[in-house]
Amino acid sequence: MQTIIQISTPSHSGLYDITRQVEAIVAESGVQTGLVNVYAQGATAGIMIQENWDQSVQNDVVTLFNKLVPAGIWEHDHQDDNGDSHLKAGIVGPQETIPIVGGKMGLSAWQNISCANLMVRETRGTSW
Repeated sequence: MQTIIQISTPSHSGLYDITRQVEAIVAESGVQTGLVNVYAQGATAGIMIQENWDQSVQNDVVTLFNKLVPAGIWEHDHQDDNGDSHLKAGIVGPQETIPIVGGKMGLSAWQNISCANLMVRETRGTSW
């Protein structure tokens, strides 16, 4: 089974929780034991499992990436000014695989699935 989740993100980098959408897809599938793979289709987005208890973790992730991979110093910036976005997406990676146990995702109470928008401009992200 393959389902597409479409999301639109504001014009800044951030983590956007898609856990509820994936939970609904898993429930609808009827799978009791298996794996669900979440994949971001795009060169400047990624999927990560992260705490979503409050906004501080998401803010810290964005701050970390901005310190590790600053904007405006990459060769690709001469083409479309988003070299840092591509590099950050490469660090995050495009997918996560989550076990399904008893018809539910095997995430801990503090884990959520986030689509990481690593572009500074508004984007339409697709997760598979």
